[in-house]
Amino acid sequence: MADWSLRAAVGADVEVIAEVRAVVLRADLERLGRYDEHRVRQRLRDGFDAAHTWVIEVGGTFAGCVALRPDGDTRWLEHFYLAPRLQGRGIGSAVLRELLERSDRDGVLVRLNVLQGSAARRLYERHGFTVESEDPVDVFMVRRSGAAAR
Repeated sequence: MADWSLRAAVGADVEVIAEVRAVVLRADLERLGRYDEHRVRQRLRDGFDAAHTWVIEVGGTFAGCVALRPDGDTRWLEHFYLAPRLQGRGIGSAVLRELLERSDRDGVLVRLNVLQGSAARRLYERHGFTVESEDPVDVFMVRRSGAAAR
């Protein structure tokens, strides 16, 4: 696995994050009939919150991002995107493991939603997430504090 690190996001990161989001989500959104090249980027820009977002760097360069937004006794795992060239190398699992360890120390639930049919769902299931509900577009998942990874 490549050496990776997390750094706090800053406002200037929004465009590179919006771009990686568009690239990563394109195939799933097209499959669901929901891809719009402007909207996929604008939704990220509209909801970007640097205070709860980290940039994933590999070899000192941008590789992706992840957000962990507090909501009462829950944390929402959002905007978890890793450049396609780096997927499948264990980086996503390592980043997720680190964030879940932080959440476990705080004793909070972690929730997320993933697009129907997305390969990312398997990653989340391996880390203890279970389906809470779903609709034709999204699968809503939850992980209780201390849930074991498989």
